[in-house]
Amino acid sequence: MEWDNDPIYQMAQRQFDEVADAMSLDRNLANRLREPDRGILISVPIRMEDGNVKVFDAYRVQHNDTRGPYKGGIRYAPDVTLGEVAALSMWMTWKCAIMNLPLGGAKGGVRIDPTKHSRLELQRLTRRYTSEMVGFIGPQQDIPAPDMGTNEQTMAWVMDTYSQLKGYAIPGVVTGKPIAIGGSLGRTEATGRGVVYTVMEAAKHLNITLGESTKVAIQGFGNVGSHAALKFEKLGCKVTHISDVSGGYVNTKGFNIQHALDYVEKNKSLKGYTEGDSISQKDVLTAPADIVVPAATGHQIDEKVAAQLKCRILAEGANGPTTTEGDRVLKERQKDILVIPDVLANAGGVTVSYFEWVQGLQNFFWSAKEINRELAKLMTKAFEEVMETQKKHKVFMRTAAQMVGIERVAKAMLARGLYP
Repeated sequence: MEWDNDPIYQMAQRQFDEVADAMSLDRNLANRLREPDRGILISVPIRMEDGNVKVFDAYRVQHNDTRGPYKGGIRYAPDVTLGEVAALSMWMTWKCAIMNLPLGGAKGGVRIDPTKHSRLELQRLTRRYTSEMVGFIGPQQDIPAPDMGTNEQTMAWVMDTYSQLKGYAIPGVVTGKPIAIGGSLGRTEATGRGVVYTVMEAAKHLNITLGESTKVAIQGFGNVGSHAALKFEKLGCKVTHISDVSGGYVNTKGFNIQHALDYVEKNKSLKGYTEGDSISQKDVLTAPADIVVPAATGHQIDEKVAAQLKCRILAEGANGPTTTEGDRVLKERQKDILVIPDVLANAGGVTVSYFEWVQGLQNFFWSAKEINRELAKLMTKAFEEVMETQKKHKVFMRTAAQMVGIERVAKAMLARGLYP
């Protein structure tokens, strides 16, 4: 397949092969799990506001649905590739299984820079993409959600288009949609809060007290990074380093996170923010902080950055923020740095997406307090299971997390057998 030559997909496969060897996974199962079930390539033509028609490349990759319907976000990014989407779909399979959710892994993407297009153009793009995907998605088949470059409005357009084509309202086709059409309380904050819940458990494991003396550096001030920052601040920690596309910023006294959020809402980015001194993205990651959260894009921590990390806990809020070479360095530094891998750290989003899906199927909605309580409970349990696996097999935390997920998927596949 076309994705085989993509470096991100190759990284996902190398991770899988390492885990499969570590757990002596049956070779027949390994052969099935190394490749996605299905990859869909779509050309999406839309009429721009100037009257011209442009065609955008789009993808949806469905990795495995043995444990339940496919689940995964749709990202709009100018550099998204089929291989990247395939890798993300594989990681989603492990992520859902680590959290013990009855879901499988999928991912979608459209190669477009959403910041350079109007709301009308993005709506046309989303509706055309959905109409092309209508035979492959559904509440019991494949359930998209927001990802990089998309949001609850995007999901509302997907839901409406799918419902129009089917002839009746089907809120369950997506998660991460507005509350007004069946969205869940707590979904927007879920990924960031989930990151912090895992950090809280890691701190207990390391006998670290989170409070005023705890310094936090967060790369990426989007949905994940900003909500993680708010939660850290609520715990009494000092968020001393933040960044977005405009660069990094440091304030050794700690940022007022709500003030920073208000600035971003008004100015679209942190550019020109005077409450902190300008630094590089690398400086944010290698900051003298107790906790570092890479919550921007993938491939940020290579071997050089990994060697310079000064944190005690590295919580991967983004998908695939560490390269293969960076992982080798982090394995050597396991005694100094506890890595909470992406498939565990950022699983809060898909967990509350699962809650939203369940609430929609039941037409019975929960309070924010109930959702946060259940999210904390599942994140805590997952962390404990991964930590137990790490101690039992004496492996790297990323390997331990994927072992938990892959074992659950493998057991389900053995139970169901091979058809025909």
